[in-house]
Amino acid sequence: MTTDLITRRKLLAAGGVALTMGTTGLLVPAQAQGLAPTRSMRGGSNNYRPGAPIVDRIGDGGFWMTGTVRRAGDGVPLAGQRIQIWAHTTEGHERDPQSHGATLTDANGNFRLEMPQIVPAFGQPHGHLAYDSEEFETVFLRPIMSSSKDTSLEAHFVLTPA
Repeated sequence: MTTDLITRRKLLAAGGVALTMGTTGLLVPAQAQGLAPTRSMRGGSNNYRPGAPIVDRIGDGGFWMTGTVRRAGDGVPLAGQRIQIWAHTTEGHERDPQSHGATLTDANGNFRLEMPQIVPAFGQPHGHLAYDSEEFETVFLRPIMSSSKDTSLEAHFVLTPA
């Protein structure tokens, strides 16, 4: 019969496990930082128009821009956040006022805005989106479509408080 003595090494190891498990009982890496914020993309702010109006649809529609808005760190969905959208479309250039519009996120942090079909500009079919309110840091996105025949484009924002 052997006796298992508590050694200093075992005590320190047990304490380390307790710290990484926290109150949930789940093993969590000590370096976990939560959800990282979205960084602005190069070219995302091209032809940006501050204060574009909130609209139900841009032009005649047929193409959907969708996505989510969440808070950095804990990933909480952010309701009522203003997202501006613009693009080079079948109905106008991205610099044209009629090619710009904004929408608000719903209770689950989702947004969706119908607009004309995006067409290639400078060789790439792409959209522009901006979070530009004062509660969080401004972020500009310029997602590229895999094909100019796509009828939707998705973009996601993770925001840092201003």
